[in-house]
Amino acid sequence: MPSDIERLLTLPAVPALPDLHDAALQARLRRAIDGKTKPLGALGEVEALMLRLGLILGSEAPALAAPQLVIYAADHGIATQGVSPYPADVTWQMVHNFLAGGAAASVLARQHGLALTVVDCGVRHDFAPDSGVLIHKVARGTADCTQGPAMSAAQCAEAISNGMALVRALPGNALLLGEMGIGNTSAAALLLARLSGADIEQCTGAGSGLDAAGIARNTALLRRALRVNAAAREPLDALAALGGLEIATMCGSVLQAAAERRVIVVDGFITSAAVLVASRLAPHVLQRCVFAHCGSERAHALMLALMGAQPLLRLGLRLGEGSGAALAWPLLQSACALLREMASFESAGVSNR
Repeated sequence: MPSDIERLLTLPAVPALPDLHDAALQARLRRAIDGKTKPLGALGEVEALMLRLGLILGSEAPALAAPQLVIYAADHGIATQGVSPYPADVTWQMVHNFLAGGAAASVLARQHGLALTVVDCGVRHDFAPDSGVLIHKVARGTADCTQGPAMSAAQCAEAISNGMALVRALPGNALLLGEMGIGNTSAAALLLARLSGADIEQCTGAGSGLDAAGIARNTALLRRALRVNAAAREPLDALAALGGLEIATMCGSVLQAAAERRVIVVDGFITSAAVLVASRLAPHVLQRCVFAHCGSERAHALMLALMGAQPLLRLGLRLGEGSGAALAWPLLQSACALLREMASFESAGVSNR
């Protein structure tokens, strides 16, 4: 029998994602990369990125157009338990900081020519109509998941639908994921534990700056949340019970971007949790993803390994906001430019070995 949330998601349906594997295109891309004026494999992991981008965009001369950095913001009921050293008001205050151009993600978006959109998915604050925030508020934050489900099935379905509609309205062929929400590291840890089967202790880290005692206290709280929501085992049921409104909205955006064959640039631990859920619904999502970095949150490496992901950078980041995705963006631009513009031995008149 389908769960309540599966019935609610009949409309809009989770997009059917075909396998991107194209042996002929892959062979042409491989010949093009190997034929560039360089020793075989000399560009290292950039060559794998060139191949991946060519396959995602279905082209031997891929070009990235109108990239969109979207920051999904929401509050979490579990924050009332003190899972973060920062007060919940920081969520809405940082939304204003993004829009004012003062946050790290804002600076990097400006530097790299990324269109920045900030979405209120469930912030406990009312933004003025002219504030520049895109309003997709499902509720004023989630409930405390240590006491029961964070969201109802209907709320989770609405958030996913919002995320899909959001992407349909955006131009371009690249989506960079960012997030903001005090307490959302806990939500991501819970989703990782439930969907991987790992013990919550392996999934709980410092977040935005907890010490060892804080991590131990959080681990106990999250263990309680898993116990209270023990029946939520399927991906969408787990998302509703344990996740956040921004994670659910992001999950919808990932599914829609994948269906439109956009390049999905995944930032850190929380955005990876949204991709993990999306990939359990439609496994070929992962073919459309580029994972920007492996951060210092200790469970991030576990989550990436679970998805078979190879991150581009290892810089010890734990900021979120999409900052890691923005930092990795020039690598994607370079990979496409090399594939399009670098001469072959034949065209350059250079002798091959």
